[in-house]
Amino acid sequence: MCVCSCKPAYDSSLSDAQWALLQPLLPQPDRRRGGRPLVHSRRLVLDTILYVLTTGCPWRAIPHDLAPWWVAYRWFATWSADGTWARVHDLLRDRLRTADGRDPQPSAGVLDSQSIKTSHGGQAIGYDAGKRVRGRKRHLLVDTGGLLLRAVVHSAGVQERAGAKLVLAGIQRTYPRLGLVWVDGGYVNAIDTSLIGWAATHTGIDIVAVPRNASVRGFQVLPRRWVVERTFAWLTRCRRLARDYERKTAHSEAMIQVASIRLMLARLAGHDVEPHGPVETEAARRLAEDGTLTQQPDTDQQ
Repeated sequence: MCVCSCKPAYDSSLSDAQWALLQPLLPQPDRRRGGRPLVHSRRLVLDTILYVLTTGCPWRAIPHDLAPWWVAYRWFATWSADGTWARVHDLLRDRLRTADGRDPQPSAGVLDSQSIKTSHGGQAIGYDAGKRVRGRKRHLLVDTGGLLLRAVVHSAGVQERAGAKLVLAGIQRTYPRLGLVWVDGGYVNAIDTSLIGWAATHTGIDIVAVPRNASVRGFQVLPRRWVVERTFAWLTRCRRLARDYERKTAHSEAMIQVASIRLMLARLAGHDVEPHGPVETEAARRLAEDGTLTQQPDTDQQ
């Protein structure tokens, strides 16, 4: 059986242009330390991880023409533990923001959570009484274009305000220009507005709630809020993220980062991976109206 770097023909596999962007960002082996040469190329390993991400298959069900499951899982877990996924993700996001004519450091963001069912148990399992979901919550902070800034996965039993503090704690060390975050009414309401004071005191960030129109029944598209909802939709196109299949929350966060890396690589390589249709057309129109595609470096908050 071939164990070289032959590229399998899967839709999830990296293109040559994507691999050219990603390869220089990966940790380079130190030849001075010796060790055996790699049997399976890093590109094949990444294609295997992306196959699991996009198809949602178990690690042990990986096709035989990809890297062995234990090899791909070992690299995935190693890069989760040493911060490689996070570092590569942030470099690509900064590059994409720069390509869009924006400052790499965002000045505004949008925060929201998604309750998701778990599959086989593991860390931080709880019950969200509001959504009636037993599992975990994905808390995402995105910029005004929907690119991921920070992802925190915790028990579904943690309330929105407490989860927001997990996301925003120490955020200024990573994003010193961040000064405004939009949230929904679950974070700030007439009963509890403590998050506003906490954020102002500990992070210097203004929390602004985008209220829902109580007179309108059913789904509503809220200003600014729809951006993070679209990011959740982007992520859940990867079937591994339709549920939370990971036993460790760190691996859940890493899968979110890998999905975001895949999206940004496609954009930077000039590939259109999103389906064409009325939803994408409407999203592009609203982005143009908000000015998020043509804004100057300091106009995230406009």
